[in-house]
Amino acid sequence: MGLTPGNPPRILIVGGGHVGMYTALRLQSRLAAGEASVTVVDPQPQMTYQPFLPEAAAGSIEPRHVVVPLRRLLRRCHIVGGRVIGVEHAHRFATIENYAGNVERLGYDVLVMAPGSIARTLPIPGLAEHGIAFKTIGEAIYLRNHVLSRLEAADNTTDVPLRRKLLSFVVIGGGYAGIEVLGELEDMARYACRYHETIEPKDMRWVLVEATGRIMPEVSPRMGRYTAKRLMGRGIEIFLNTRVTTMENGHVVLDNGTEFDADTIIWTAGVRPNPVLQQTDLPLDDRKRLRCTASLQVVGCPEVFSAGDCAAVPDLTSEDPNATCSPSAQHAVRQAKVLADNVVAHLRGAPLGHYRHRYAGSVASLGLHRGVAEIYGIRLRGMVAWFMHRTYHLSRMPTFNRKVRIVADWTTALLFRREVVALGQINDPKADFIRANAAS
Repeated sequence: MGLTPGNPPRILIVGGGHVGMYTALRLQSRLAAGEASVTVVDPQPQMTYQPFLPEAAAGSIEPRHVVVPLRRLLRRCHIVGGRVIGVEHAHRFATIENYAGNVERLGYDVLVMAPGSIARTLPIPGLAEHGIAFKTIGEAIYLRNHVLSRLEAADNTTDVPLRRKLLSFVVIGGGYAGIEVLGELEDMARYACRYHETIEPKDMRWVLVEATGRIMPEVSPRMGRYTAKRLMGRGIEIFLNTRVTTMENGHVVLDNGTEFDADTIIWTAGVRPNPVLQQTDLPLDDRKRLRCTASLQVVGCPEVFSAGDCAAVPDLTSEDPNATCSPSAQHAVRQAKVLADNVVAHLRGAPLGHYRHRYAGSVASLGLHRGVAEIYGIRLRGMVAWFMHRTYHLSRMPTFNRKVRIVADWTTALLFRREVVALGQINDPKADFIRANAAS
């Protein structure tokens, strides 16, 4: 089925994350008025800049400032608040469940599949009940409130085993997400201890569990070892080549025989493609990702484009012919630019370009004024790396509005003390009202 005669082509973008938002933003600037219609569908009509989630959780950045509202940014696009539950490319339509709970079909001529990824979970007893993921702004806010509330609870109990459990914090997964959230939250909690009469930093136990033999596989082994050394220097325990066998009732058991109770268990052990891909008639690889060409088209479907975490995009810079690009924000943002240009070229009958980007390096924050970076083989540490981390991600943050607000947050933090207030009421805002009604 080709383009609809007499009508402008319909471009449907599934997902409003890094790929979806940047693709739509570039399309609305490159397409002429009336050349095509662009519709973006996402359950949350906003883009969360995930590299800033650790700082939002630690209170260095106001959570609203790491979120970009799609309706405000994409003025020339149609925004649909809903969840895509299936795609029938053979008939050129997607099935959507909108906010009202109604199911509708949206037709398209060109499809951009960018639903992203979800947390990769494992069948570990107790994980669903006690694990806390770290992919959304809601989870970042919840985690901040949870950690601070554990300090408050520990400060008000004389039960030694309970206190030890409340002050034990575990991060499972030693990639960038795990390392950054561990570094930021430990730094925040350490600072918060000064406001609790009975808690000292040494009373807390912070544990990192990693199934492989090293942390931060995105950087060189030497930089990974340096990062581990710095974390252990802060009293953080690191277990490598270790897996969690159970965490029922908050009792964490590792496969090396270590056991302890913890009331905070953070799960950052990787991601997997959004399951909606399995509800389509599009070709998937063995990891359930969309099989793509170097032009970011889905194999055998020239009208379908994809990029980011859900796409198996060939890595043209690798010597391995089967290598694909890693699921990182760095690739996603750059792929979105090529993807948008290729969609325009496809509509105009022009040649399509190939995505080729050699991984430049990585930057990571380990807490306030601490960081590591490896750029083009050059390794940086401490304050310089921390500053580079902030500078790089600020440059990638969409809109001048959000850039200014984030800089204002950082500037305010330099002038005043860190805020360590827990707003736990937002987790159950009707609790007091319900109790009041029950008592009346």
